[in-house]
Amino acid sequence: MTITLVNPGGLPEIDVYHQVSIASGSKLVFIAGQVAWDADGVTVGEGDLTAQVEQCYLNIGTALAEIGGSFDDVAKLTVYVVDWTPDKMPLLLEGITRAAAKLGVTPVAPATLLGVAALHAPDHLVEVEATAIID
Repeated sequence: MTITLVNPGGLPEIDVYHQVSIASGSKLVFIAGQVAWDADGVTVGEGDLTAQVEQCYLNIGTALAEIGGSFDDVAKLTVYVVDWTPDKMPLLLEGITRAAAKLGVTPVAPATLLGVAALHAPDHLVEVEATAIID
């Protein structure tokens, strides 16, 4: 694996991600923000944040697999959620958990969560982008 995840002393330890990732691979990969589209461009889980989060993570997994990587190579995630409020956290975490089970990984790379007013399509509730390091 090209990513080492660390929770430094003096910073809070967060259950769902690590504070730092150390990359040692040779290819820096930027994956465009993924929304809840299936391979045909059809929105998965319209109105369902959990289903859309799951699809976003699965799409990142698909992109990584295509270039010989996996979610274990992710160094950083950025998650954009429409009309974010803290009460949506269980829905977000459930989507991540479901995707992780399907991908066979524990996606705990450092992450930034941002609430946004809207995304490019009104039926999309979340978008997730990733940076990965692959040997």
